[in-house]
Amino acid sequence: MTLLSLGRRPAVAALVVLMSTARLAAPAGAAVFNPDSFTLDNGMQVVVVSNHRAPVVTHMVWYRAGAMDEPPGRTGAAHLLEHLMFKGTEAFPDGAFSQIVARNGGRENAFTSQDFTGYFQSVAADRLELMMELESDRMTNLILSQDDIDTERQVVLEERRSRIENDPGSRLGEQANAAMYMNHPYRNPVIGWEHEIRALTRDDLMEFYRDWYAPNNAILVVVGDVTVDQVRPLAEKYYGRIPPRQLAPRVDWREPPAKAAQLVTLADPQVRQPSWSRRYHAPGYIYGATEHAYALEVLADILGGGTTSRIYRSLVVEQKIAAGAGAWYSPSSRGPTSFGFYGSPLPGGDLAPIEAAMEAEIEKLLRDGVTEDEVARAKARLQAEAIYARDSLRAPAHSLGGGLVVGMTVENIEAWPERIGAVTVAAVNAAARAVLRNEATVTTVLVPAKAGDGS
Repeated sequence: MTLLSLGRRPAVAALVVLMSTARLAAPAGAAVFNPDSFTLDNGMQVVVVSNHRAPVVTHMVWYRAGAMDEPPGRTGAAHLLEHLMFKGTEAFPDGAFSQIVARNGGRENAFTSQDFTGYFQSVAADRLELMMELESDRMTNLILSQDDIDTERQVVLEERRSRIENDPGSRLGEQANAAMYMNHPYRNPVIGWEHEIRALTRDDLMEFYRDWYAPNNAILVVVGDVTVDQVRPLAEKYYGRIPPRQLAPRVDWREPPAKAAQLVTLADPQVRQPSWSRRYHAPGYIYGATEHAYALEVLADILGGGTTSRIYRSLVVEQKIAAGAGAWYSPSSRGPTSFGFYGSPLPGGDLAPIEAAMEAEIEKLLRDGVTEDEVARAKARLQAEAIYARDSLRAPAHSLGGGLVVGMTVENIEAWPERIGAVTVAAVNAAARAVLRNEATVTTVLVPAKAGDGS
């Protein structure tokens, strides 16, 4: 799934997207992260990955609640609450959380997506207990003042202006999502619609907090210079003492079959580089025709995996009509996702040849399929990409937490290399035909505004 992850600092958005579970695996037959996992009596899952290369740890808490869990008319609640989680509790008031982390030489941040909300700190290993004390305290003891809400609301509104309203590409993406999903809340932006952000009340925010911020709706991931024997007593001491809570009823959102193609066009004077994209409705790891997910990952690499991919070679290298072109697919989401194509013309070029060439590539794929060599090379690239991730302190935390929080299991994540390795040519061709024959697509066109057109 393409995530719009919004945190207190813009870098978080890129970080979460880059840590997709699919790209952080090891070669077939090898273990990925070798995590230890246990569950506290209150239902909170704890995952530990030992990495003793440096005396530091990453401590992350993931909540199974994101923008898709907001009540109708309350978009932006999950993201605004994420900002407010740093304001304080009775024990640690007035922004003391961030001050304490900084005084102890740590780094901390947070992020919100459609599917989840996450909070993390990176600190010296001997400061892990302090992080657990801080994070467990705000799981249940958050204090929200109206002044804090009003201040952070303005911060979020400015974030929306700078990152969406002043960015034509982001505005087009927002409109494309609204067209893509007829019923599912993925149609709404994670940051929220402006008029609904302005209308959010303290009661709205506290309701979301009480509905979803509970140990039985959370996952703790600790990666670094620790062992499970060290983490377990600390987790029991700080998180284990929090009683489970009756969670709000969770809506089983389902998207009806799309039956019409849609075109979303945006012309804006700020546009310097036109672009084209097309999205197809697609299944993921846990939603829809899940049997196609791994084959679609291989297909996305064949079509758009860098400068040696089919699409890049055809449009950029051979035909020389595009400055950039490729494909995308991300199956790690609680709900439906998309398989997409994109391209931008050379300076002064037109989008029509881009669209025609892309359609020709899709038609060729559906007619002739992929080859044994293409599948073998794609699988090798996918399995090799994340060997380095096992040495990272953040990659395992993001990969395991991001997979578990959307409904996968540790076993699912650890088995990823084998499942990619088992993908066949027939499976890739079947997945392509299952997804790309659907004509109910959403096509986007981003172009400069012409003089006098009123845009």
